[in-house]
Amino acid sequence: MKYIVVLGDGMADEPIDHLNGMTPLEYAETKTMDELAGKSEIGLCQTIPEGMKPGSDTANLAVLGYNPKIYYTGRSPLEALSIGVPLSPTDIAIRCNIVTISEDEVPYGQKTIIDHSASEISTEDAAILLEAVKKELSSEEFSYYLGTSYRHLLIWDQGEVVELTPPHDILGRVIGEYLPEENKLKEMMEKSFDILNNHPINMERQKKGLNKANSIWFWGAGTKPALSSFEEKTGKRGVMISAVDLLKGIAVGAGMKVIEVPGADGTLHTNYEGKAMAAVEALSKDGYDFAYVHVEAPDEMGHQGNLENKMKAIEALDDRVIRIIKEEMKTRGCDYRMLVMPDHPTPLSIRTHTSDPVPYMLYDSTKELNKVAYYNEKEAKLSGNLVKEGYQLIDKLLQLS
Repeated sequence: MKYIVVLGDGMADEPIDHLNGMTPLEYAETKTMDELAGKSEIGLCQTIPEGMKPGSDTANLAVLGYNPKIYYTGRSPLEALSIGVPLSPTDIAIRCNIVTISEDEVPYGQKTIIDHSASEISTEDAAILLEAVKKELSSEEFSYYLGTSYRHLLIWDQGEVVELTPPHDILGRVIGEYLPEENKLKEMMEKSFDILNNHPINMERQKKGLNKANSIWFWGAGTKPALSSFEEKTGKRGVMISAVDLLKGIAVGAGMKVIEVPGADGTLHTNYEGKAMAAVEALSKDGYDFAYVHVEAPDEMGHQGNLENKMKAIEALDDRVIRIIKEEMKTRGCDYRMLVMPDHPTPLSIRTHTSDPVPYMLYDSTKELNKVAYYNEKEAKLSGNLVKEGYQLIDKLLQLS
């Protein structure tokens, strides 16, 4: 038996009037998921523990079977593992987004945050801009490291874990009250605007109709994580397939193999088919027992407030990932159990994460149930199934309980 998680980041949502009271997942054309729903267990899962902030960090730890209340030490340290940044026990890792803020002729704190991803900036453009920041702002105390797209890293030597606001939580707001209280961090953010706003890369981006990547933004501070081995915990050899450093970092910390898929970039135009086939090859040819396929696009579209593209991302997940995995595993004669779910909701109405339980679908290729069903938030709620502790859901998948 092989085991698969297909994770549509931020896929869950709220009912939308424009969709006749349906959610994007409910309204989108998802033939494969709905076919599997009639042969699956459907329910709700509480991935975000009470009292913890909703995010892909805590939620994906839970989906992988790690209790966030025990294992979570911050988002950025997990990303540091992916990038290969060595962390000492006294280092503080901080996410360094490259964002878009308004260009009004007002003090930095009176500007507005427009886009947390600077039009989903390419890693190539970001590398040039981050180099300009490093040249001016790096020191023995602060070191900058390149990540992927808009997601980068700051290491603060002998620092402290301070309260910082995620940029995607405050889109459209004046930034002053959300800036770090720590003056050194705040000053670097302010200086970054002067470094980046008129940089040649940004002048070119503006001509192309793209948002300027004109400021850095710090959030997600934390200390060196200590995850237990996924294989030792579950008895399964696992692979991670994701374009996002956070997920890769969790995998590195858990001793899972990270598979890099060409063209997988965390955007709406990612290489969906490549991710699906990487999972199939790992399971059917390379001797792995477990594959975690993470797709970032629904979450990004939720943050952008783009209904049409969020549905496109969900339909791509259905037809270009789940369908391919289903057909290829059947062709290769592999029995498998597959868990399909989001990590958290990212409602279009608020453009950020919530802590509401998410719908899951657990399919077993050896058990051909036959009922009329659909996979969406409403059906999951009507099922009456609820996994109250998200980190326990993987035990259902792996048949450990």
